Amino acid sequence: MTDAEMRLWQRLRSRQLDGCKFRRQHPYLDYVLVFVCLEKSLIVEVNGGQPLGNQRDQARDWRLQEAGFRVLRFWNNQVLQETDAVVEAILIALQNEAVIPPSPPQPSP
Repeated sequence: MTDAEMRLWQRLRSRQLDGCKFRRQHPYLDYVLVFVCLEKSLIVEVNGGQPLGNQRDQARDWRLQEAGFRVLRFWNNQVLQETDAVVEAILIALQNEAVIPPSPPQPSP
């Protein structure tokens, strides 16, 4: 785990956040999910240096959303420098269980 993942795991583990159980490094489909709360269908990803929103992440998120998950992504530096704000965003997502249907991938020209 990265430093950011370790810091966030300290806040998510042992049902500390709203009594929800998170798993880390959980295999699902062809992926390994950084953190997932299966009971709330919420995935939390922590990104390092690669840009957010790249095509691979978008395709991955779409497949996971199609399977009924919601995906939250944070930068490493967000987790390290704004830990409380990141945890608050996760808590809000846990309490708001509305699943937003995925938008279909854009067709190739």
